[in-house]
Amino acid sequence: MKLSVCYIVLNGERIIEKSIRSVHEIADEIIVVDSFSTDKTEEICRGFPKVKFIQKKFLGFGCQKNYTLSEASGEWILFLDSDEVPDETAVHAIKEILKSSDPSYKVYEIHFNNILLKKTIRYGGWGNVWRERFFKKGHGKYSDDLVHECFITKDKKGKLPGNINHYTYKSIAHHIDKINNYTQLMAEKKVSNGKSVSLFKIIFSPFYDFMKTYFFKLGFLDGVAGFYISITGAFYTFLKYIKINEILKFK
Repeated sequence: MKLSVCYIVLNGERIIEKSIRSVHEIADEIIVVDSFSTDKTEEICRGFPKVKFIQKKFLGFGCQKNYTLSEASGEWILFLDSDEVPDETAVHAIKEILKSSDPSYKVYEIHFNNILLKKTIRYGGWGNVWRERFFKKGHGKYSDDLVHECFITKDKKGKLPGNINHYTYKSIAHHIDKINNYTQLMAEKKVSNGKSVSLFKIIFSPFYDFMKTYFFKLGFLDGVAGFYISITGAFYTFLKYIKINEILKFK
């Protein structure tokens, strides 16, 4: 069976070479849809003969991913972000499924190791993350959401052995930039769906999110990284709601 490895990317030079190298042997083609990166992403990607490099204006994560799927010709899809690297166990498991004439599932979830501040995060909701990243073409697609798109399928899901190592942020400044971008997209998404926000929610939701992540989900067991995740998660919630309020006021 032919495998298409798919990426959507913007300024992904940090990890994408390592990611592509991890799957290059098993991929028949690698589709990279780039939102006009200004770093060395294009140069790195074009250095691999299996890469089909396409530049397309970013209209939202869901739309961009579905466009990438439409460009893939393989019977099977492995969808990765530019900062994600499957380990050897996962790559071997994918290889075995590709050789099988009758695999047990058409959609597989893969476990994520989320790495932040050079630490693999085990708690706070970051340690038990599974996502649908390996699937047979035609057996799923992404919701057309601006951000936090979800994978839509009617198939029963299997669990793939191994992990995807997710190298989340290169620095705190990088993380804060991402929070700013993602909360803006989330606020626009919520407003377009008719959502509003109360003063109560703006004030108390960030506090609740901190308590949930740090105490209820045991984030404190991850030390400084766990505290950092809890604080920035609360900040994300605050920014999201205050931006919804801002959009509605100037609408």
